[in-house]
Amino acid sequence: TMEGANTSSPPVFILLGFSARPSLESVLFPVVLGFYVVSVLGNGLIILVSCVDVHLHTPMYFFLANLSFLDISFTTSIVPQLLAHLWGPQKTISYAGCVVQFYISHWLGATECVLLAVMSYDRYAAICRPLHYIVIMRPQLCLGLALASWLGGLSTSVVGSTLTLLLPLCGNNRIDHFFCEMPLIMQLACVDTSHNELEMYVASFLFVVLPLGLILVSYGHIARAVANIRSVEGRRKALNTCSSHVAVVTLFYGSIIFMYLQPAKSSSHEQGKFVALFYTVATPTLNPLIYTLRNKDVQKALWHLVSEDCCSFLGKQGQA
Repeated sequence: TMEGANTSSPPVFILLGFSARPSLESVLFPVVLGFYVVSVLGNGLIILVSCVDVHLHTPMYFFLANLSFLDISFTTSIVPQLLAHLWGPQKTISYAGCVVQFYISHWLGATECVLLAVMSYDRYAAICRPLHYIVIMRPQLCLGLALASWLGGLSTSVVGSTLTLLLPLCGNNRIDHFFCEMPLIMQLACVDTSHNELEMYVASFLFVVLPLGLILVSYGHIARAVANIRSVEGRRKALNTCSSHVAVVTLFYGSIIFMYLQPAKSSSHEQGKFVALFYTVATPTLNPLIYTLRNKDVQKALWHLVSEDCCSFLGKQGQA
């Protein structure tokens, strides 16, 4: 039985990544590293100002801080490993490392879908029910919705990833990607995976299609409410509060839809790697940029934080 276990689960996986184009790897390394550093710093700053600045103790920034924490966790589960593979000839990842990677990436991906739907509900309440907003989005509800996002994502990951983990791989260990993703592990299986695929389609409906539907419904109501606003200034203000969220949703769902609506040809598979690179590396970097560039409150909070630090530093220098 020990031999059977060995053939079913290999000790290591080989992540082919971009190894077919070695010259591309040396170009990608500094680009990916740069994006990763900016992503961690940018999202870290948003978490910091959301906690420190009293003016940002609102539902919108509470959810934004959750999104930023999620983005840091997601990129960190994939990018350091990718950088190691881009830098050196070693392309392996341990069996345990691969398992951890697909459990975490699946969990955080599903959580982000739900969290973006929760954020769109918050924007709906702010624009369509402004007089009742504080009552609707009370702290207990915000905490409950955030917890539901995280636990919902975790539950679908535990079910889907565990079912994938039980598949015998019969020694197949070459993954044509730069990280361990659940559908790719399923492709290595040497048995029928139709049950797993069915579970994946159900999970995709519950955690991708349904949240997207809720986002579209929220924005349908928001569009109607904005159209009814008489003053140009009021309309501009209402649109401003939503524009950042719309941009983030478009980036996130745009890359997912592009990824999964592709035909299974080898050329599109190569394309798929670049789309995956975009949503694992670029999107988490762009989220904080979108929110800081388009948002006066965050800009003000950042400026306040920086000027306060400078003043206290100069004060200490003066005392010395």
